[in-house]
Amino acid sequence: MFPTLVYSRRLTEAPRLIPRLLRETRQLRLDDPAGRRWSAQNYPGGYTSYGSACRMHRLSSTFGALERAVDRHVAAFARSLDLDLTGRALTMTDCWVNIMPRGTAHGLHLHPLATISGTFYVKTPRGCAALKIEDPRLERMMAAPPRRRAARRANRPWVVIGAAAGAVVLFESWLRHEVPANPGGERISVSFNYGWF
Repeated sequence: MFPTLVYSRRLTEAPRLIPRLLRETRQLRLDDPAGRRWSAQNYPGGYTSYGSACRMHRLSSTFGALERAVDRHVAAFARSLDLDLTGRALTMTDCWVNIMPRGTAHGLHLHPLATISGTFYVKTPRGCAALKIEDPRLERMMAAPPRRRAARRANRPWVVIGAAAGAVVLFESWLRHEVPANPGGERISVSFNYGWF
């Protein structure tokens, strides 16, 4: 009952998109002083275009191609959630880049005013940080004993999903998640939100 679904697939377009996204992401970091300033205050050690260029799918044909590739997966995920989208379409509203050098973290958060959120992994060196997802019921478990160390994945308070270049991960936007401090090399991803209102 009350499952929390998370969707993960490899994009068939990944081999063609990754070199272009890697080049454009690194160039954006160089060309985006507002984003570097925002990142210095809100994303210490790393770079994100979230506070400056957060609609990359409208600014770049490469990110537009990523949007088209992800659209199919968002539609499949929406079907698995039994969402009634009659009369409205889920559309990408935001799309931004994240560059996480060693030691950079992205604290626990959710994506308000969105329906489905996700990440496409562009570069994931061995040992880089994974996506950590919190059981949405956790705050209501005031008197619950701790879970066994070997608890089934479905019963754990946190689930970790490894980052793999070429993969897209989707989840409902209310689901809290984080990326712990990156112990590996530079990790690059593109994050996005889809809305239906």
